[in-house]
Amino acid sequence: MSYAIIGFGKIGQAIARAFARSGIDVSVATTRAPESFAAAAAAIGPTIFPKKLADAVKADIIFLAVRFEQHPDVAKVLPTWQGKTIVDVTNAYGVPPEKLGGQPSSKFVAQAFSGGRLVKGFNHLAAAVLDQDPAVHGGRRVVFLASDDGSATAEIAALAEQLGFSPVNLGGLSEGGLLVQARGNSWGQLIFKDLVKFD
Repeated sequence: MSYAIIGFGKIGQAIARAFARSGIDVSVATTRAPESFAAAAAAIGPTIFPKKLADAVKADIIFLAVRFEQHPDVAKVLPTWQGKTIVDVTNAYGVPPEKLGGQPSSKFVAQAFSGGRLVKGFNHLAAAVLDQDPAVHGGRRVVFLASDDGSATAEIAALAEQLGFSPVNLGGLSEGGLLVQARGNSWGQLIFKDLVKFD
């Protein structure tokens, strides 16, 4: 299984650090040349590989950690996303619901990535919290996942466990997914909830 993070701002780097802590190889890409962020990638660790966007999207599992407005530009890089799982880490705060056709933002994003399986996840924590080791007080930090594809949720839940998090499945995008999505100028009820699960 191969992994990529598209977007290398604070959230993208926090996710990259989670991969580095677990010793898992991951490609990172932006719309810029990889040389422009190679030093930042190297500072995180030897398992973080800066790539061109066109190369990074060859991965099986792709974390979409760009600004919400940028997701269509990423989606255009491939004619089809068949066989790929996209983890939607974006937040559509401030985007009027009518611009999304009244749909949850992740359903809107899913339409752009035709053929791909989309899981909403890793978006509810602020970058500074996501950046920390998920092993907390003898428990594990929770990440919420939502998808209309159960097997995709299971796949990302298994990866979240590998990265040290405790995944919680919220169900479909139109139900549980709304708890971790912005609608207009309001946040879903689980956004910014920093929860720890004790086994």
